[in-house]
Formats: sequence, structure tokens, C-alpha cells
Amino acid sequence: MKTTNHHRATAARRHILSGLVAVLALPLLAGQALAQSYPTQPIKLIVPFPPGGPTDTAARIIGQKMGEGLQQPVIVENRPGASGMLGTEATAKSPADGYTLVMLASPTLLAGHLYGQKKYDLFKDFAPIGSAYDLPIVMVVNPQVMPDVTGLQQLVAKAKAQPGKLNYTSAGNASFGHLSTELLKSQGQFDIQHISYRGSAPAITDLLGGQVPMMFSDMIAALPHIKAGKLRAIAVGSSSRVVFTPEVKTVAEQGFPGFEAVAWGGLLAPSATPADIVARLSQELKKALADKTVQEKLQQAGTTAAYATPADMGSRMQKDFDKWGKVIRDNDIRNN
Repeated sequence: MKTTNHHRATAARRHILSGLVAVLALPLLAGQALAQSYPTQPIKLIVPFPPGGPTDTAARIIGQKMGEGLQQPVIVENRPGASGMLGTEATAKSPADGYTLVMLASPTLLAGHLYGQKKYDLFKDFAPIGSAYDLPIVMVVNPQVMPDVTGLQQLVAKAKAQPGKLNYTSAGNASFGHLSTELLKSQGQFDIQHISYRGSAPAITDLLGGQVPMMFSDMIAALPHIKAGKLRAIAVGSSSRVVFTPEVKTVAEQGFPGFEAVAWGGLLAPSATPADIVARLSQELKKALADKTVQEKLQQAGTTAAYATPADMGSRMQKDFDKWGKVIRDNDIRNN
């Protein structure tokens, strides 16, 4: 009798334990099933900048190709404002199911240093999917105003000969061109004065008109004028030469070893998005960027395909956040 009761008790415990294991496994199995069936509906890709800019253009090119691999459309939705923070915040508050993503760009990464109140943490509230593109920047001068400046060392010598007298422009206070020039000034120990504009277009207009002699411009805005001979490219900010202007040396090649300034973009998802879904999205992003047609379209838009894994994107985010944060603090740069 005792043996029978013992067997019954043991069987009951086993039944309870197996039931408990099954219950504990349910979320894991559900997550796996979700990842295997994903996606079953269109994916929204929030671009936190206005239509027509480099981030928007790159997102549409990449999103269209990713949609083919995912067999669901990737629909771009523009939510501009506050250097990309408004659209990024909306993504942070979205369900972490892989159906709402955001395109991170350098201005949004740096906005954390420039805005007092932040409603999200870029490093805690998001999961990197992968880097997507690089946006090269180029130092250009007006050849009529500076006919003798054909390289960076000549520009530096000219600036050192008249400290604080030369001006440069940028697309705005705390813009990537502004920060890159301040970094260059710090490394080269020379002084030129910043004249801020609201956007690349008016800055380029006054550069062409000779009101200001130089600027670090994104390649998209400057390239047509470089090709027309109205602006002279004297250096690129990336660590290696770029396809758009292969004859133009890097800043590092011209006496500034280690200098690197490249704006870039990549995809983020809310941080609780299942790892299998993040991996699937990263795989489709990598495949899209390996496509020759996609690469050509991105080049036509002034950007270059530049895939990096989620881990590498996360490292790049932290590195750039720290690097440019120091430039902002050292020069007391504020958003206005």
C-alpha cells in the first residue's frame, strides 16, 4: 500500500514538474514561432527627418529592397523634428514586435548632447539592427576667393597667417560640418570663425557667392558644384578616399593622422524586439546592401552602402557619441 502511494506521489510530482516546464517554455516557444512566421504584415520604417534628404532617400532605397526579401512592404513614414528626436521617440514607444523601425542618422545620435530633456535613451531603449550607409563629407573652398588653396596644408597656413580672420560656414550650429571643422581646428591648432546657416542650401549659396570662403559639406550638396568647377574639393573627412572624388586626398593623408569624420545611418528597433527578429532584419539589410543596384542608387544619392553587424553598429554609436560629445563640450557648442 505504501509503495503504491509512493508511486502515486512520485507520478503526481512528475506531472506537476512537467507542467511547470511546459508553462515556462511557452514564452520561448511563442518567441520562436513569432520569429519563424515574421513578418506577416507591412513594416513601418520611421525616418525622423523631412522627405528628400539623404536619410530619407537612403531609407527608401534600402527599405524597398529589404521588403523584397521579407516578402512584405517596408513603408517609410517621415516624422521630422528636433534633430530626429521626435520620430525616434515615437519608435521607442512602439510595440517591440519588429513592425516599427527607425533610421538612425548622425544628427540624432549627437542630439543627446544638445537637448536637455530626452524622453528615451538611445543605448537602452533600442536594439541595433545594422549600419546601412555612410555620408561622406568634403572640405570645399571657393576657387575665386581662394585661388591659391588647392590642399589642406595651404588652407591651414593661410589660417595661421591671419588668426581668427578667416570664416567658414556650415549647415547649422552643431551640424556635422560644424563639429568636423572644430575637430580639425583643434588638431591643426589654427583658428577660423564659424558662420552658421540654417541648412546646406543657403550655406552653399553664400559659399558660391563668395560671402564665405570654405565649408565642410556633405557630398550630396557639394558634388554638383565640384563637378561644375564652382567649388574646389581639397579634402575628404573619411579615413579612406571616396568614390565620388577619388583624386581628393583624405584629411589624414594631409598631415592629420587619425582624423575621421563621416556622417552615417543605420536601423534600430525597440530594445525588447525578439533577438531572432533582429537577426532576420539584419540579414535582410546585409543582403539589400550587397545588391549592386542598391549600391548604385545610394551612390547617385551621394551616400555609400556600409553594412555593419548589430554589435558593430552599437560600438560605432558609442564611439561617435563619446567622440563628438567631447568636441561639443570642449567648444561649448549648443543647439540654437
